[in-house]
Amino acid sequence: MSPAFRLRALLVLAAVAAAPPFAWAQTLNVAAASDLQFVMPALAARFEKDTGGAARVTFGSSGNFFTQIQNGAPFDVFMSADVSYPRKLEAAGLVDPGSVYTYATGRLVLWVRSDTGLDVSRGLALLADGAIKRIAIANPAHAPYGRAAVAAMEHAGVYSAVRDKIVFGENVSQAAQFAQSGNAGAALVARALAVAAPMKDTGRAYDVPPEFHPPIDQAAAIIRASKQQDLAARFMNYLKQPAARALLASYGFAPPSGGH
Repeated sequence: MSPAFRLRALLVLAAVAAAPPFAWAQTLNVAAASDLQFVMPALAARFEKDTGGAARVTFGSSGNFFTQIQNGAPFDVFMSADVSYPRKLEAAGLVDPGSVYTYATGRLVLWVRSDTGLDVSRGLALLADGAIKRIAIANPAHAPYGRAAVAAMEHAGVYSAVRDKIVFGENVSQAAQFAQSGNAGAALVARALAVAAPMKDTGRAYDVPPEFHPPIDQAAAIIRASKQQDLAARFMNYLKQPAARALLASYGFAPPSGGH
């Protein structure tokens, strides 16, 4: 070993020894429902600033994540748009017992582009308008917002009249993209997407009354196979803090319907 190489090695070791504890923090792998795509970067940044723990977030449909976790996907925390998926994983022994936490209630909105000239204040009756050729929703087979959209249309008495217009997005984010691009004339999507740019800048939204569909109770849980149990527990505790709840509220989420 040359003197120069030995000196560089000693300098590296000295730097590592002097590094603050947060420099050793590992990164948490979080599987998050796609309605969280705008709030999660802010939430993860605050979590890192306040606790030193980093979080890497992957977005998708809750049902797909449910299947992936059943098959051993290497996530540490699952943030679902439907409490039933974490509960099923808990029953199967795949998440830490007692770790399921309902962090928010999702809100459903009807969204149309401003340049369509459609009057969104008509509510779900608007979906039967002949000017709307396609209605985008998340796939109800694995997306909670898709199931809520179908229930809301049934409650409003328009589902049978418009069902042939419905196109499915893989998740609620893709359904929103269909309407944003003009490939669908309207979409039933998460309020958390509609209140963020670019949707709030390019369209108008109607809040679907929550009694039109079952509550969209969104829950998180720690994956039992996670190698970062301590960091995952810190993240779950952070979700329960007033600052995290306020941030979720600012992005269109309601408090948990059960008051958890």
